[in-house]
Amino acid sequence: MIRTAPEGRPFILGAWLVALVLIAAAALTARAGWIVAAAVWGILAVWVVAFFRDPERAWARGERLIVAPADGKVVSVVEVDEPAFFHGRAQRVSIFMNVFDCHVNRYPVDGTVAYRHYNAGKFGHAAAEKASLTNEQSTVGLDSRGGKVLIRQIAGLVARRIVTDHRVGTVVHQGERLGMIRFGSRVDLFLPLDARVFARLGDVTRVGVTVVAEWS
Repeated sequence: MIRTAPEGRPFILGAWLVALVLIAAAALTARAGWIVAAAVWGILAVWVVAFFRDPERAWARGERLIVAPADGKVVSVVEVDEPAFFHGRAQRVSIFMNVFDCHVNRYPVDGTVAYRHYNAGKFGHAAAEKASLTNEQSTVGLDSRGGKVLIRQIAGLVARRIVTDHRVGTVVHQGERLGMIRFGSRVDLFLPLDARVFARLGDVTRVGVTVVAEWS
């Protein structure tokens, strides 16, 4: 049985209620239009379940390892200014999640939530560089044994809800659920300059499993 995120269950229920109505209409009338509508919506209902899946995964553990906070594709690995939490330069790994990726985000390291900030914004294409500045986003900063780590959830074109689970002061663990973003988005991972980053442009990551960096 597929485990799903709580935030997605109303969408799943709604999609399958509509699918059942359309299937019933197709069965009762045998009309081509209803049959096509039922088939198309049935595929959509299956996709909604897949989109909100929240699989349990065995992640790479260890104080030296930093794992991916999201499923997706690495679209940027750069050095940037990060004034909010690092107060200086940091390495940023950006992971874009398309509509077929698992959208539950997880913590890359053990640590304590030391910073949280939500910024309302636009809903542009999440893979674009300017999305890190202009799109709606929620940011979590961790104090860990290796150093500071910041995770930024960025909404995409059709995303309208960012969920971030924990408050400042919460002790969290590597691979534990951080939150999720509904319907297409991006996650930026900020690391100190002395962290050894393995992620490269075009790499495909699995949340809580793929090792993207390690502490020096």
